[in-house]
Amino acid sequence: MTIFFHDMTMPERVSLTMAMRDSGTVLDWKSLHLNGPIVDKHSTGGVGDVTSLMLGPMVAACGGYIPMISGRGLGHTGGTLDKLESIPGFDIFPDDNRFREIIKDVGVAIIGQTSSLAPADKRFYATRDITATVDSIPLITASILAKKLAEGLDALVMDVKVGSGAFMPTYELSEALAEAIVGVANGAGVRTTALLTDMNQVLASSAGNAVEVREAVQFLTGEYRNPRLFDVTMALCVEMLISGKLAKDDAEARAKLQAVLDNGKAAEVFGRMVAAQKGPTDFVENYAKYLPTAMLTKAVYADTEGFVSEMDTARWGWQWLQWAADAVRHLTPSITASALLIWRVWATR
Repeated sequence: MTIFFHDMTMPERVSLTMAMRDSGTVLDWKSLHLNGPIVDKHSTGGVGDVTSLMLGPMVAACGGYIPMISGRGLGHTGGTLDKLESIPGFDIFPDDNRFREIIKDVGVAIIGQTSSLAPADKRFYATRDITATVDSIPLITASILAKKLAEGLDALVMDVKVGSGAFMPTYELSEALAEAIVGVANGAGVRTTALLTDMNQVLASSAGNAVEVREAVQFLTGEYRNPRLFDVTMALCVEMLISGKLAKDDAEARAKLQAVLDNGKAAEVFGRMVAAQKGPTDFVENYAKYLPTAMLTKAVYADTEGFVSEMDTARWGWQWLQWAADAVRHLTPSITASALLIWRVWATR
């Protein structure tokens, strides 16, 4: 409560974050003798934000190692783990030894938080939840970074969302959160940068679990790449390559990333990750066979002609969650198939 009302100095924020990190296991990769940097990305969450599924394989194909510990959906935002669980058999909780094997052999794994990583964070969050102190930038910063720093990273890139579908309600608060995270993480010894990215509209062409996995595969294989999603994903990957010292500048990073998309290496890494985490071995080639589809579809058209001038992105997210909740209530298998497909975006007719 004192922190909520009186804030913290930067040294205090760093000390709190490191204490929460050290409340559990901190991953150490030295024994694996990896020949590249340990890097990761974290997003504050949005609607249709599927960047992790492309970003991890792309950076791994460029020589990075990404031990991505992700979460489920929070509020109106989608969760990376929920998306991956639409892949039959996908294991989001491999044991520690298997996790390390996947990182060494494949270069990327996306898993859920285990009880051994930053356990203090769960205690803190439960207390914040019942004392109305959730919306505190020092506490939000410590919560995010305690888990990420426990990954044993060399570099971290933050994707802080701005707009109607963002976690923080204003641009100023999003900027303040980004500055806090960068300051604390660098103070804790991890090279960290942050991008402020637009969440005034759904990022991908779809919002849901299975449909976003489908879009991720299509992105990696070149079957379809939403321009906005491409721009954000590439920008984050560029930061990861530069921060991880895998590229000296923007131009070199973009060239490397485009190459692994064009030659199929990024898609191959994604397929190997899925197989290593107990998903189908031919998922990339036959994703349509494995991903669930909705039992009912309905096209919704505008009442009048015109241009899209605004989107209540959070409301889109809540609507999708309502459909998913209806699927659960009626005991249908459609929770992973429930989705929104976006046909028009800002400034389009």
